[in-house]
Amino acid sequence: MADSMESLEHKLAYFHDATGIQDLALSTQILEAHGWNLDAAISAMVDMRPRDSAAIGPASAPHPDEQQAAAAAPGTSGRTASSSHYAVSAQHEDELLLASEINGHVATNHIYSTLLWKLVTLPFSIIRGSYNIMYSAMGMGMSIAGGAISYSLGALRWSEGRVADGRASLLPLPVGAAEASSFVRNFEREYGDYHPHFQTTTFMDALRRATAEFKLLFVYLHSPEHVDSPAFCERTLCAEAVVQFVNENFVSWGADVRSSEGFQMSNSLRASTFPFCAVVMSSSNQRIALLQQVLEGLKSASELLAILQRVVEEQGSILVAARADQEERTLNRRLREEQDVAYRAALQADQEREQRRQEEAERAAREAAEAETKRKEEEAAAAEAANIAAEREAALERRRQEKAISLGLEPEKGPNVTQVVIRFPNGERRERRFHCSATVQSVYDYVDSLGSFDVVKYSLVSNFPRTVYDQEKLSLPLKDAGLHPHASLFVQVEES
Repeated sequence: MADSMESLEHKLAYFHDATGIQDLALSTQILEAHGWNLDAAISAMVDMRPRDSAAIGPASAPHPDEQQAAAAAPGTSGRTASSSHYAVSAQHEDELLLASEINGHVATNHIYSTLLWKLVTLPFSIIRGSYNIMYSAMGMGMSIAGGAISYSLGALRWSEGRVADGRASLLPLPVGAAEASSFVRNFEREYGDYHPHFQTTTFMDALRRATAEFKLLFVYLHSPEHVDSPAFCERTLCAEAVVQFVNENFVSWGADVRSSEGFQMSNSLRASTFPFCAVVMSSSNQRIALLQQVLEGLKSASELLAILQRVVEEQGSILVAARADQEERTLNRRLREEQDVAYRAALQADQEREQRRQEEAERAAREAAEAETKRKEEEAAAAEAANIAAEREAALERRRQEKAISLGLEPEKGPNVTQVVIRFPNGERRERRFHCSATVQSVYDYVDSLGSFDVVKYSLVSNFPRTVYDQEKLSLPLKDAGLHPHASLFVQVEES
């Protein structure tokens, strides 16, 4: 219970710092309305700000406190005055928590009054929506009740009219992820697809990925209206050396300051001018540590690369220690798992040995029975195969005899007698005389009667001129087929 209360207090402190709402009771009510989901609650508060607010981007009017700070230190840059006002050091030792208070120039009186009115009316909206759901379910049936539930879910920002191909999306893309994807598309349309690999997720998801990969998070906040943004993106951020170094050593995340999350992060990181880059990492208690405001304003690729290299060198030991600690925990867990596996394996081996002893006798008896059955089956199969072969041989012999009988006696030599020489593939040579009126089929019958090609297909072919005596020529007399008074044919076996 104490841990739960401590977790709620941390969330309340983070929400208080991120939104600038001073009323503790009001902050608690907002978080309770969003189920203590920090991302949803903060996104809801940011989305309520007027879109035409002049507080976004480098052209924003400075807060009076900033003007006083600048007047107290004439000749200093905007970055120096801002760093003095917020006590932010560029050195890595000075860890800045992003959960520090957002100053009054972020939330104007107009925004605060609009926000307060929406928060006051929020309970009434929820009660009215719930009443409509119950009334529709009782009076109109389940179909209308389903529509009322969809309306209630829309009121809680789970879904807001997202329809694709006529179907409502029950799990819409988070607002931060959609904005990140839009930023990458717009960036590539303007400056090409060679750039640091920006994550198309929310800031917190990108930070979690950096933590999981034991890397720092490189943050770029883009202000399209700033005069230095095009030159910085083309010459510095998209420079080959910068892109390679950032992709190798960082997880990158970018945002347009005109978007909800981009605006939130520009205020949380206290960007005083643009272009703006920072390096952050996760800290304890759901907080975020700002390690380095890499740059504010236009810088060359070599300057940016030098700053990033210094940050990696200075913070590398922390990441190495974190990785080593994670590997040690993983190793210890693996050792425990291996020990458990070994114990279970030994126990299972004992049980299996006992089971094998019991199964051995059964298996021996079963194998003997199977061997006897197999022997009988093989004997029966061999006998059946022998019978089939004998029947087949008898059928072939009958066929050969029928062919020989159909040929009749071999005629004597004479002017109407054709002498045919037949050569076989194995070199064998046979001769026979046929009457010139006999058909080509008679020559095939003679070859069949010899029994050499009972199981294969073949054709009779003459070489000079080359002629294949196929099915179309079987009925031709030998004289008409050009085989009289003598012919030399060879058997051409056809491949199956």
